[in-house]
Amino acid sequence: MPARMSESFILQTYPFREADLVVSFFTRDQGKLRGVARRARRPKSSFGSGLERLSHATVSYYQKENRELVSLNSCDLMQSQFALASNYEASVALDYLAEVTEQLLPPSETNERHFRLLIAVLEWLRSGGSVWTGATYFALWSVRLAGLLPELRVNAESRAIVEEMLVTPIQQLTPRSWTKDTAADVRRALNRLIEDHVERKLRTTSILEAL
Repeated sequence: MPARMSESFILQTYPFREADLVVSFFTRDQGKLRGVARRARRPKSSFGSGLERLSHATVSYYQKENRELVSLNSCDLMQSQFALASNYEASVALDYLAEVTEQLLPPSETNERHFRLLIAVLEWLRSGGSVWTGATYFALWSVRLAGLLPELRVNAESRAIVEEMLVTPIQQLTPRSWTKDTAADVRRALNRLIEDHVERKLRTTSILEAL
Protein backbone atom coordinates (compact mmCIF):
# COMPACT_ATOMS: atom_id res chain seq x y z
CA MET A 1 0.00 0.00 0.00
CA PRO A 2 1.48 3.43 -0.95
CA ALA A 3 2.31 5.90 1.79
CA ARG A 4 -0.22 8.60 2.61
CA MET A 5 0.79 12.16 3.52
CA SER A 6 -1.42 14.18 5.86
CA GLU A 7 -1.24 17.64 7.38
CA SER A 8 -1.33 16.84 11.10
CA PHE A 9 -0.99 17.94 14.70
CA ILE A 10 1.02 15.69 17.01
CA LEU A 11 -1.03 15.05 20.17
CA GLN A 12 0.95 12.60 22.33
CA THR A 13 3.86 10.19 22.15
CA TYR A 14 4.59 7.12 24.26
CA PRO A 15 7.81 5.08 24.53
CA PHE A 16 7.54 1.75 22.74
CA ARG A 17 10.14 -1.00 22.74
CA GLU A 18 13.75 0.07 22.98
CA ALA A 19 13.90 2.96 20.52
CA ASP A 20 10.40 3.49 19.09
CA LEU A 21 7.51 5.81 19.88
CA VAL A 22 3.77 5.31 19.64
CA VAL A 23 2.40 8.57 18.25
CA SER A 24 -1.16 9.90 18.47
CA PHE A 25 -1.71 12.47 15.75
CA PHE A 26 -4.70 14.39 14.40
CA THR A 27 -4.78 14.55 10.62
CA ARG A 28 -6.75 17.02 8.56
CA ASP A 29 -8.06 14.41 6.12
CA GLN A 30 -8.27 11.17 8.14
CA GLY A 31 -9.01 12.32 11.69
CA LYS A 32 -7.15 11.04 14.74
CA LEU A 33 -4.73 8.17 14.17
CA ARG A 34 -2.12 6.26 16.15
CA GLY A 35 1.06 4.85 14.76
CA VAL A 36 4.60 3.67 15.46
CA ALA A 37 7.62 5.83 14.67
CA ARG A 38 10.53 3.41 14.39
CA ARG A 39 13.81 4.47 16.00
CA ALA A 40 12.31 7.87 16.89
CA ARG A 41 13.94 7.83 20.34
CA ARG A 42 17.46 7.54 18.98
CA PRO A 43 19.62 10.70 19.19
CA LYS A 44 19.96 11.03 15.42
CA SER A 45 16.37 10.14 14.58
CA SER A 46 15.15 11.34 11.20
CA PHE A 47 11.94 12.57 12.88
CA GLY A 48 13.87 15.33 14.67
CA SER A 49 11.60 17.76 16.53
CA GLY A 50 8.62 16.96 14.32
CA LEU A 51 7.05 14.73 16.99
CA GLU A 52 6.95 17.38 19.72
CA ARG A 53 3.54 18.06 21.27
CA LEU A 54 1.22 20.00 18.93
CA SER A 55 3.85 20.30 16.22
CA HIS A 56 2.06 21.16 12.97
CA ALA A 57 3.61 18.81 10.45
CA THR A 58 3.17 16.80 7.28
CA VAL A 59 3.20 13.17 8.36
CA SER A 60 3.97 10.36 5.92
CA TYR A 61 2.59 6.97 6.97
CA TYR A 62 1.10 3.76 5.70
CA GLN A 63 -1.42 1.34 7.17
CA LYS A 64 -1.53 -2.37 6.61
CA GLU A 65 -4.90 -4.01 6.34
CA ASN A 66 -6.40 -5.11 9.69
CA ARG A 67 -3.72 -3.19 11.65
CA GLU A 68 -4.85 -0.61 14.20
CA LEU A 69 -1.47 1.18 14.30
CA VAL A 70 -0.11 2.87 11.20
CA SER A 71 3.64 3.03 10.48
CA LEU A 72 5.15 6.50 10.35
CA ASN A 73 7.78 7.10 7.66
CA SER A 74 8.58 10.76 8.20
CA CYS A 75 7.36 13.95 9.84
CA ASP A 76 8.17 17.25 8.11
CA LEU A 77 7.70 20.19 10.46
CA MET A 78 5.45 23.04 9.25
CA GLN A 79 5.10 25.01 12.49
CA SER A 80 6.85 24.36 15.79
CA GLN A 81 5.34 25.40 19.14
CA PHE A 82 8.82 25.63 20.67
CA ALA A 83 8.47 29.31 21.66
CA LEU A 84 5.21 28.57 23.47
CA ALA A 85 6.62 25.48 25.18
CA SER A 86 9.41 27.60 26.70
CA ASN A 87 6.80 29.67 28.59
CA TYR A 88 5.25 27.75 31.50
CA GLU A 89 1.70 29.14 31.24
CA ALA A 90 1.60 28.66 27.48
CA SER A 91 3.12 25.18 27.86
CA VAL A 92 0.30 24.17 30.22
CA ALA A 93 -2.21 25.54 27.71
CA LEU A 94 -0.61 23.38 25.00
CA ASP A 95 -1.00 20.33 27.23
CA TYR A 96 -4.67 21.22 27.72
CA LEU A 97 -5.36 21.67 23.99
CA ALA A 98 -3.64 18.38 23.19
CA GLU A 99 -5.44 16.43 25.93
CA VAL A 100 -8.91 17.74 25.04
CA THR A 101 -8.33 16.90 21.37
CA GLU A 102 -6.95 13.46 22.25
CA GLN A 103 -9.82 12.56 24.55
CA LEU A 104 -12.78 14.22 22.83
CA LEU A 105 -12.29 13.23 19.20
CA PRO A 106 -13.15 9.70 18.05
CA PRO A 107 -10.50 7.85 16.00
CA SER A 108 -10.42 8.01 12.20
CA GLU A 109 -13.17 10.61 11.92
CA THR A 110 -12.39 13.70 9.85
CA ASN A 111 -13.08 16.96 11.68
CA GLU A 112 -11.98 19.93 9.60
CA ARG A 113 -13.57 22.48 11.95
CA HIS A 114 -11.70 21.18 15.00
CA PHE A 115 -8.49 21.20 12.95
CA ARG A 116 -9.06 24.85 12.06
CA LEU A 117 -9.89 25.59 15.69
CA LEU A 118 -6.48 24.29 16.73
CA ILE A 119 -4.78 26.42 14.08
CA ALA A 120 -6.63 29.57 15.23
CA VAL A 121 -5.99 29.11 18.96
CA LEU A 122 -2.31 28.27 18.45
CA GLU A 123 -1.90 31.36 16.26
CA TRP A 124 -3.56 33.39 19.03
CA LEU A 125 -1.16 32.07 21.65
CA ARG A 126 1.90 32.59 19.43
CA SER A 127 0.83 36.21 18.87
CA GLY A 128 0.94 36.82 22.63
CA GLY A 129 -2.77 36.40 23.30
CA SER A 130 -3.99 35.52 26.79
CA VAL A 131 -3.76 31.87 27.79
CA TRP A 132 -7.16 32.23 29.49
CA THR A 133 -8.84 33.59 26.38
CA GLY A 134 -7.33 30.77 24.32
CA ALA A 135 -8.27 28.01 26.76
CA THR A 136 -11.85 29.29 27.17
CA TYR A 137 -12.40 29.76 23.44
CA PHE A 138 -10.94 26.33 22.67
CA ALA A 139 -13.03 24.54 25.31
CA LEU A 140 -16.23 26.29 24.21
CA TRP A 141 -15.80 25.49 20.54
CA SER A 142 -14.56 21.94 21.18
CA VAL A 143 -17.74 21.22 23.13
CA ARG A 144 -19.92 22.93 20.55
CA LEU A 145 -18.36 21.07 17.62
CA ALA A 146 -18.83 17.79 19.51
CA GLY A 147 -22.55 18.58 19.82
CA LEU A 148 -22.43 18.72 23.61
CA LEU A 149 -23.12 22.41 24.33
CA PRO A 150 -26.21 23.07 26.48
CA GLU A 151 -27.45 26.39 27.92
CA LEU A 152 -24.67 27.28 30.35
CA ARG A 153 -25.62 28.53 33.81
CA VAL A 154 -22.98 31.21 34.31
CA ASN A 155 -22.81 34.80 35.53
CA ALA A 156 -23.76 37.76 33.32
CA GLU A 157 -20.19 38.71 32.36
CA SER A 158 -19.38 35.12 31.43
CA ARG A 159 -22.57 34.79 29.41
CA ALA A 160 -21.63 37.89 27.39
CA ILE A 161 -18.18 36.39 26.73
CA VAL A 162 -19.72 33.08 25.57
CA GLU A 163 -22.19 34.82 23.28
CA GLU A 164 -19.39 36.84 21.66
CA MET A 165 -17.07 33.83 21.30
CA LEU A 166 -19.76 31.83 19.52
CA VAL A 167 -20.02 34.40 16.72
CA THR A 168 -16.55 36.01 16.62
CA PRO A 169 -13.15 34.65 15.52
CA ILE A 170 -10.69 34.61 18.40
CA GLN A 171 -8.44 37.26 16.82
CA GLN A 172 -11.40 39.68 16.59
CA LEU A 173 -12.72 39.37 20.15
CA THR A 174 -13.33 42.57 22.11
CA PRO A 175 -10.13 43.41 24.03
CA ARG A 176 -10.52 42.89 27.78
CA SER A 177 -8.27 42.27 30.77
CA TRP A 178 -8.23 38.51 31.22
CA THR A 179 -7.16 36.73 34.39
CA LYS A 180 -7.77 33.14 35.40
CA ASP A 181 -10.93 34.35 37.18
CA THR A 182 -12.41 35.68 33.92
CA ALA A 183 -15.04 33.21 32.69
CA ALA A 184 -13.73 30.60 35.15
CA ASP A 185 -17.30 29.35 35.63
CA VAL A 186 -17.51 28.76 31.87
CA ARG A 187 -14.34 26.67 31.81
CA ARG A 188 -15.46 24.62 34.82
CA ALA A 189 -18.82 23.88 33.18
CA LEU A 190 -17.23 22.99 29.84
CA ASN A 191 -14.60 20.75 31.39
CA ARG A 192 -17.29 18.89 33.35
CA LEU A 193 -19.17 18.31 30.09
CA ILE A 194 -16.03 16.96 28.44
CA GLU A 195 -15.21 14.70 31.39
CA ASP A 196 -18.76 13.35 31.55
CA HIS A 197 -18.67 12.62 27.82
CA VAL A 198 -15.29 10.84 27.81
CA GLU A 199 -15.93 9.24 31.23
CA ARG A 200 -12.59 10.22 32.69
CA LYS A 201 -10.95 13.15 34.46
CA LEU A 202 -8.85 15.54 32.42
CA ARG A 203 -5.31 15.59 33.79
CA THR A 204 -4.51 19.13 32.69
CA THR A 205 -7.48 21.11 34.03
CA SER A 206 -6.30 21.31 37.63
CA ILE A 207 -2.78 22.30 36.47
CA LEU A 208 -4.22 25.02 34.22
CA GLU A 209 -6.48 26.47 36.89
CA ALA A 210 -3.62 26.45 39.42
CA LEU A 211 -1.55 28.89 37.34
